[in-house]
Amino acid sequence: MTAPVENPATAPELLIEVRGLLSQFGERIIHENLDLSVERGEVLGVVGGSGSGKTVLLNSIIGLKEPEYGTVKILGYDRATMTADEEADVERRTGILFQQGALFSALTVIENVASPLVEHTRLPKDVIRELAEMKIAMVGLKPESHHLKPAELSGGMRKRVGLARALALDPELLFLDEPTAGLDPIGAAAFDALIRRLSDDLGLTVFMITHDLDSLYAITDKVAVVADKRIVAKATVQELERSDHPWIKEYFLGPRGRAADRAA
Repeated sequence: MTAPVENPATAPELLIEVRGLLSQFGERIIHENLDLSVERGEVLGVVGGSGSGKTVLLNSIIGLKEPEYGTVKILGYDRATMTADEEADVERRTGILFQQGALFSALTVIENVASPLVEHTRLPKDVIRELAEMKIAMVGLKPESHHLKPAELSGGMRKRVGLARALALDPELLFLDEPTAGLDPIGAAAFDALIRRLSDDLGLTVFMITHDLDSLYAITDKVAVVADKRIVAKATVQELERSDHPWIKEYFLGPRGRAADRAA
């Protein structure tokens, strides 16, 4: 019997496609024959043990590391053959929140959030300022924060400023690197709720590296597991709970996993 042919009109749009990825540093192989797809509108959590290469995978997708082999496509563009105009288009359509916020220490909150608008648009200064103020309010910060420097902010506030900056250009695709790391449980839960609300309200596609089980249960649609130098599973948390893979069983069915499941 001939297998049914998928109708291109109904096939999900893939904003990220990684095929046959080989990543290595010297003789050390990080990824080998790794495949991963992320559909438009999906909130994907990416988990794996220490040294499994989660951040290397992120860097390969956003262009900070060139793969040794394989293809990486983002927003329909092949990373290996992108032109300067295509790279600029990807930058405008994606936002990145790095683990420590990566704010410019010499700039105020509003200047940090406005920086992508200054770099990528020719909007008047008053319009840029108004848009930056909107993004700051969107992440739950008050106007009193506008003139503060990063050193004057709490860890949670720095992450919210970093998120506002990542959203400055109204991206389609948002990358989050350990967004709740270093936050207390109440602050982490509030940040999870913010990400889920923004992803729903703005129609974002989210690629989120995390070790936080509470985040996985609270906001992800699916979770990709990096182990054995590749993606060994991509599924819902509930499906992963039934996996026979040793690392996945320990991660989701260990004491912390059971506690997160009960709290969900």
